[in-house]
Amino acid sequence: MSTKANTTDTNQSLTVGPDEKVSFGRSAILGLQHVVAMDVYVVPFLIAMLIGLHADQSSALIQATFIAAGVATIIQTHFCMKLPMAQGPSYVPIGAIIGIYAASGGGELGWSSVLGASLIGGILVIILGFTGVFNKIVKIFIPPIVGGTIIFVVGLSLMPVALNNNIYNGAGATTSQNIILALITGGVLILCVMLGSILRKRGGTFRITSVIIALIAGCIASNSMGILDLSAVSKASWFSLPQIPFVDFGFTFNFSAILTMIIIYIVLMAETTGTWFAISDVIQKPLTDKNINNGVIGEGIGCVVATMAGSTPVTGYSTNAGIISITGVASRRVFIAVGIWFFIFGLSGKLAALISSIPAAVIGGVFIIICGIISINGLQVIKRVKITEKEMYIIAIPMILALALALIPADFLYSLPTFIQYLFGSSIATASIAAILLHIILPNTNKIVER
Repeated sequence: MSTKANTTDTNQSLTVGPDEKVSFGRSAILGLQHVVAMDVYVVPFLIAMLIGLHADQSSALIQATFIAAGVATIIQTHFCMKLPMAQGPSYVPIGAIIGIYAASGGGELGWSSVLGASLIGGILVIILGFTGVFNKIVKIFIPPIVGGTIIFVVGLSLMPVALNNNIYNGAGATTSQNIILALITGGVLILCVMLGSILRKRGGTFRITSVIIALIAGCIASNSMGILDLSAVSKASWFSLPQIPFVDFGFTFNFSAILTMIIIYIVLMAETTGTWFAISDVIQKPLTDKNINNGVIGEGIGCVVATMAGSTPVTGYSTNAGIISITGVASRRVFIAVGIWFFIFGLSGKLAALISSIPAAVIGGVFIIICGIISINGLQVIKRVKITEKEMYIIAIPMILALALALIPADFLYSLPTFIQYLFGSSIATASIAAILLHIILPNTNKIVER
């Protein structure tokens, strides 16, 4: 079986396929630009700040998250799904993690309750993969119109995040400085991609390294504006060992915490499905039954690994779909390099500090373009489907929901029931579920007309 949302003529500019090999040095450079564009340190930093961890505990959580992301990326790319897929900490569970931590009394007991619930949730996801249940759901409920809509919504949902968090409200600079930095970074990125297209083979290097060139240009510009702050890099140590499972932390199994985390994993899987469709579309390789089943297993194993490392659940990042579109390189070797980079960053405080020193607006300049490209890939899938009234609503309602949830006032969101908060906390998951439900509920207007 292959998902009908994917065809082979989506992206004619892919230069290196998923199973093609690239040199070690090239893989390292290409992998590094995926890593710096992913903002992996943000989720553990937010969690540490919101639950009031000490500085050494925050560093340990960030370190554990990098290591977990590295191991999970290699598992998913090389052993399970076998597609170019980078794993990182998800934003979806943040609210639930804070709630479980507080309800369990905080401290060691609070964190061990978070880890215990995450561990059970990860194991259940692995079972879903082995039984093929999730794959059956995808086959029945996600035809091309739904798959294309989900890909479109993934990019659309990330745009407000890129604009608000990375550009308008980026820390350490004024709004006008952030906008200038984002314009410089985005402009250099587009220039490199265009040079690569115009000069073809002679300009190929510009295209495949366009993301990292753009980020370097943005950092140089931020340094000239007095924004780039590397003081944390000089203070950090070169090497530090991670904490050891069962020695530095434990697991507590609390029923209500487990139930909460199972709900979170359901939302997480809905979001992950959107990422899989986006990656599948840009690499011109339809998802097979084996891809999906093994992908679910890999997702679950990655979450278990993250829990064992003392971190939070990990998931596939859709950012990488946009980078593949920009560089044209989808080799799995590059993503194994991503995993190795994550692992190295997890062992080196200095490198982790360096990556977190890149101004938010510099990353935002690249990120916002990536969001746009992901959405365009979704539109390319949608345009192959005959659009009737039913299809119009399947596209329109999730699009409206994605924007509505991105702009929803925080105080109103927190006044809603807990489950609704978790669901609405991920606009991608909510919009994806809406697309699936609309496809099931709405009548087929084509058949009505024929009668």
